[in-house]
Amino acid sequence: MSSSIFKHGFKRVPAFMVHVAAVVAVAAWGVSFVNTRVLLDNGFSPIEVYLFRCVIAYALLLAFCHKRMRALNGWHELLFLLCGICGGSVYFVAENMALLYTSTTNVSLITSTSPLINALLVGLIYKEERPNKGIVLGSVIAMVGVVMVILGGSSAGDSAGHGFAHGVLGDSLSLLAAVCWSVYALLLRKLQAFYSALYVTRKTFFYGLITTLPFLMLQPSNLTLEVFTLPVVWVNLLILALIASSLSFVIWAWVIARIGAVKAGNYLYFQPVVTLIFGAIVLHEAMSLLGIVGGVVTILGVYAGERLSKEQRRLHH
Repeated sequence: MSSSIFKHGFKRVPAFMVHVAAVVAVAAWGVSFVNTRVLLDNGFSPIEVYLFRCVIAYALLLAFCHKRMRALNGWHELLFLLCGICGGSVYFVAENMALLYTSTTNVSLITSTSPLINALLVGLIYKEERPNKGIVLGSVIAMVGVVMVILGGSSAGDSAGHGFAHGVLGDSLSLLAAVCWSVYALLLRKLQAFYSALYVTRKTFFYGLITTLPFLMLQPSNLTLEVFTLPVVWVNLLILALIASSLSFVIWAWVIARIGAVKAGNYLYFQPVVTLIFGAIVLHEAMSLLGIVGGVVTILGVYAGERLSKEQRRLHH
């Protein structure tokens, strides 16, 4: 299978499947916070979690996309390097470290604010693509739902006795991850006209892997060989590498190419809802009625934004 199949085959997919694909990718990322937490609880450091998932993901991507190694020019290569930093190393190291200080739902919530950051950046850079009132209203409604989700969730920082200072550190790292993801979405816009989603994802993970190596000097490894004999470790690591990384990143690059970064970003509001549910099932983090209602409000917000946006475009035409 070559990258051209991914590039040209995806163009024939029905429009509604683009939105289904966005939900699938975001659901995988919502679960990934739980997968990461399980690995952290089994002795992995935040850096090691990303490093191992990145190595496996890159090997798989390289197997499917290996005909072209270098980008078309030096400028594009620099943009891929920035993709690797913003959508790879710094994003995941910050996100994984945040999980040491607060709950999975809290980290998922804050990182899901990237659509608002992205909409602001897109509006500043591409004035012709400023989000319309429908998308803004839908985003606000969805964000209210997200806040309800986190207020109805648990605070792992408090329950583990980390205290307020560690909670602030976890929130700050999560916000850094959200900003990085917003920049990554903008960088994709520059590259998608020249490369397939598969190629962009492979290059992102290559530079993500390279730029993660310096972080290893900051924290010595405490992993033992016995850890890799545990089925729970391999199951969660493979889910992170194969589904949350390889597959979901390719899907997301394609979704952004089809419907744009702002509209695609609204689906990220589903992320904390999924995290809340799986955090309750796997990690036994509390899930309250307020959290459930917040999940419903989030879904309504995304739906309302999409419908109102379509209606406004129809009236303008």
